Amino acid sequence: MRLLLVEDDAMIGEAVLQVLRAEHYAVDWVRDGVMADGALKSEQYDLVLLDLGLPKRDGLDVLRALRARRAHVPVLIATARDAVGDRIAGLDAGADDYVVKPFDIDELLARIRALLRRSAGRGEPVFSHKGVSLNPATREATVQGQPALLSAREWAVLEALIARPGAVLSRAQLEEKLFSWKDDVSSNAVEVYVHGLRKKLGNDFIQTVRGLGYVVPRE
Repeated sequence: MRLLLVEDDAMIGEAVLQVLRAEHYAVDWVRDGVMADGALKSEQYDLVLLDLGLPKRDGLDVLRALRARRAHVPVLIATARDAVGDRIAGLDAGADDYVVKPFDIDELLARIRALLRRSAGRGEPVFSHKGVSLNPATREATVQGQPALLSAREWAVLEALIARPGAVLSRAQLEEKLFSWKDDVSSNAVEVYVHGLRKKLGNDFIQTVRGLGYVVPRE
């Protein structure tokens, strides 16, 4: 999953960035409202973690512009603005959730997981399909009840595909979920991760749709 972190405080931003990457999210970090708006116009994200008190352009204005473009990406506001009026304004502007600094990092991660579940149209916390299960909270994967050791990138590919059985995702779409701006991307990276997953899950769990991409079949 690819996240956009919008935070101008260097200490907070670095700490949150490290935690998110340790959870195997691909993260782009921007430090002002103008850069945030530009990133949201040019890139596809699974979730935005948005501060409000930003240089150059206020976070609430960035959020309103995002929703005016009819973008449906989940937005979690993380800010020091703790007045009830501020929370109401943020939620009414289109935020999906709101946390106040200083926040507990485990709670922040749980809220991120909840928003990602909701955006995928799921209520259950564990992905389960044809004997394969992924638990984003514990980062545990099982195949027919037995533990499966996945690399961070293999996990990201599988999570994207198993979240939407029957949906074909292109290589470019998978790369968007795997890599942040600063990552070096080899031309066959997705193919390598799919090959590794097939060895661990079985050759038929992920299928290739020639000329289009990859899919986890519904049946």
